[in-house]
Amino acid sequence: MEQLSEALARIADLGGPVVLLLGALSVLVLAVVLYKLWQFASAGVGRHRALSDAVAAWDRGAADEAQRHLGRSTSYLRPVVAMAMEGAADARRLEAEAELRFARLESGFRLLDSVAQLAPLLGLFGTVLGMISAFQALQAAGAQVDPSVLAGGIWVALLTTAVGLAVAMPTALILSWFEARMDGERVLAQKALHTVLAPAGALGAPGATGDA
Repeated sequence: MEQLSEALARIADLGGPVVLLLGALSVLVLAVVLYKLWQFASAGVGRHRALSDAVAAWDRGAADEAQRHLGRSTSYLRPVVAMAMEGAADARRLEAEAELRFARLESGFRLLDSVAQLAPLLGLFGTVLGMISAFQALQAAGAQVDPSVLAGGIWVALLTTAVGLAVAMPTALILSWFEARMDGERVLAQKALHTVLAPAGALGAPGATGDA
């Protein structure tokens, strides 16, 4: 604990409170990313093999086969597709149910987006503060100016911009990856629901049985 306090004190002396704030934001981003990865894995994002097989069987008119495949599915979209196959809701209600599940998976995206936008601005703010301090020291030195003191103040000031960019760039990249995954999930859900509601195969009714 003592070593951690000393390390934080050194960082504060080197880059100021802005660097400490950016460090806290980076820890927060890491925690959110790890949570989202766990949430995606638990929900089965990207793993819809059995669900896709069920939809394909339903589209052929093989209702019994579709129900068997659906029973094997661990996808978070399974209850929505089951409602569609049972004819328990109309298209708008089904889309709302799917969006509710998407909203849960997308929780935290706004935070990541805010950090990606705010971190460079914080870094620039720290640089401006550092430059002000450097020029104040230059003014205080008067005629006895040591260029190394000014240069040292400038590179320390620029450090905050570098840290801000180092936090923002991976955050923006990870957020883009998460959003791309969710876009794919939406396309899959829409295709599945539209296929179940209007199958190509002749099903006498949504609850019809028999492997045609």
